Amino acid sequence: QVQLVESGGGLVQPGGSLRLSCAASGSSVRFYAMGWYRQAPGKQRELVAGITSQSTTHYVQSVKGRFTISRDNVKNTAYLQMNSLKPEDTAVYFCYIDISPSGINRYWGQGTQVTVSS
Repeated sequence: QVQLVESGGGLVQPGGSLRLSCAASGSSVRFYAMGWYRQAPGKQRELVAGITSQSTTHYVQSVKGRFTISRDNVKNTAYLQMNSLKPEDTAVYFCYIDISPSGINRYWGQGTQVTVSS
């Protein structure tokens, strides 16, 4: 069984920063891609950033240059550094991890609220 524990959300003023963490645990499991989706009220869930096991990254256009995803394969933990936050970044952020290369077998974190407001 795989478990993901997210942390790092909260309330921040526009222009501020937050760092999300997503720690994965599981026995006899190999971890592949990790990343975050987000869902704002009344909107569809969207992919924010992803990182492969070889640390290749990709981002949704709206966060490029502001967000940075990274991972520590020893700790099985991914990080999302979010800088220059905007009110439109307000959402619940859900991390995920794939235990197969195809992404068919995916586990999700519990979600963490990020609110950007003055």
